[in-house]
Amino acid sequence: MKTNKNQLRRVLDSKPVSYIFALGVFVLFAILIVSRQLRPFQLSAIEPYWGNIQSGFLNTIWVSFIALVGSLVLGFIFYLLTQSKLKFFKAFTDVFTEIIYGTPLLVMIMIMAFVVGPALGTFNRTATGTLGLIIYITPYMTNIFKSTFGSISEEQYMAMDLFGFSGYQRYRYIIIPQVVRMLMPPLMNNFSLIIKGSALLNVITYRELFYEITQMTNNNFRFVEGFLLMWGLYLIITIPLSQFTKYIDRRYGL
Repeated sequence: MKTNKNQLRRVLDSKPVSYIFALGVFVLFAILIVSRQLRPFQLSAIEPYWGNIQSGFLNTIWVSFIALVGSLVLGFIFYLLTQSKLKFFKAFTDVFTEIIYGTPLLVMIMIMAFVVGPALGTFNRTATGTLGLIIYITPYMTNIFKSTFGSISEEQYMAMDLFGFSGYQRYRYIIIPQVVRMLMPPLMNNFSLIIKGSALLNVITYRELFYEITQMTNNNFRFVEGFLLMWGLYLIITIPLSQFTKYIDRRYGL
């Protein structure tokens, strides 16, 4: 009898069962919230808008990918500026970083779309708003490059000099493999941040996920169905990214 109790306790204390129970708590909470609404829960009310929601979902992924690549490139350029011997470049990147850190993302998108864009002769708010998202993420990317390249010790450079590695061999066999391995987890975290931040592009009427579902709820007043669906669709993107980051951490012991 005692053996059976110990086995049951071990099963209940196991990691998979613990996660199942934890997930069950959130599911029950969601069911409780839905059951206490004044109107019955009807997913069928979403069906006429499903095409637009799918399009918004894909637009969210697309604009987030563009912002990821753009901020990655711009962040690397700013990293190179921080390594420059010219004090102006270092001062420029420091001032740029402080300005961005002190600016809310929504304000940056609005300034780029409604102030900077028209001043430069463009009224493409989708492009300028996306550029605002790229600029906002750039300092975070720069910090990633700083910490990643900074993790390569002086001893490794001395060893490469000792064995007579060429510039190509240094990057091909030593630097790039380490940088890519260490870059992936924070890069995926920033990608998740970009995806969540892309919802603010709805203020410039970019037809991403938040915009499409908001339009639907304004038409049929199905706020519970719409916002729960939106929440779930964002989690479909961000949770796999989070799990992939944890896998990289476990796989390479970062």
